[in-house]
Amino acid sequence: MMNIEQGDFVMPGDVLGVSEQYLPGDWTYEDGGYIKSAVIGNISINKREIAIIPKTTTPLLLKVGDTIVGQITDIKGQRAMVDIQASIDSTRELALPYSGAIHISQVKNGYLEKLTDAFRIGDIIEGKIIKIMGDNVDINTEDPENGVLKAMCSRCRKFMVPTEDNNVLYCEPCNRKEKRKVSSNYDD
Repeated sequence: MMNIEQGDFVMPGDVLGVSEQYLPGDWTYEDGGYIKSAVIGNISINKREIAIIPKTTTPLLLKVGDTIVGQITDIKGQRAMVDIQASIDSTRELALPYSGAIHISQVKNGYLEKLTDAFRIGDIIEGKIIKIMGDNVDINTEDPENGVLKAMCSRCRKFMVPTEDNNVLYCEPCNRKEKRKVSSNYDD
C-alpha cells in the first residue's frame, strides 16, 4: 500500500487507499476494496473522499444518467450482461472497460415473462445508466428510444428488420419472427 498525500502525482491503476478509508471521487474507481486512480494526475483529498485532478485531457468516465451503447454478451436468469462500447453523449473513448447488466425489471414498463423476449446474445442495445459500482454498471431500457438498436436472427445470423409490432423483428432470408425490446432508433 502506498502512503499517499494531498498533491501526490499518480498514474492510472495506482492504489490510493482502501474503501474503508476513502470514498472514490472524480477520476478514481473501486477495485476489490482498493481505491485506484483512473488517470494521470494529482491527488485531491476532501474529508473522506479521494479524487484525482487530471494532468492530461481526460478520458471519459461514465456517470449515472449517461446513455450508452453496448452488446449483449450473455443472458443469465434475470440479467442480461452487456459489454459497454461507448457513451452516446461523447465522441471520446471510455477510460475503463465497463461491464453492465440489465435486470429483467429494468427492461420495459410492465411485466416481462422472460429476458429472451427482449434481448438475445449479440444484440446491440442502447440504455441509460442507473447505477455504477466500480466498473460494473446497471442499465435501464424502459424509455422508447432505449432497447435493441441492431439484431441478428438467432437461426441464420442475418440482420433483422422491424415489423408493425414494435416488439417483433423479422428475418427476411429465413422468414422468422423474434421478440425483442426494440428501440425507436432501430437501425434497419
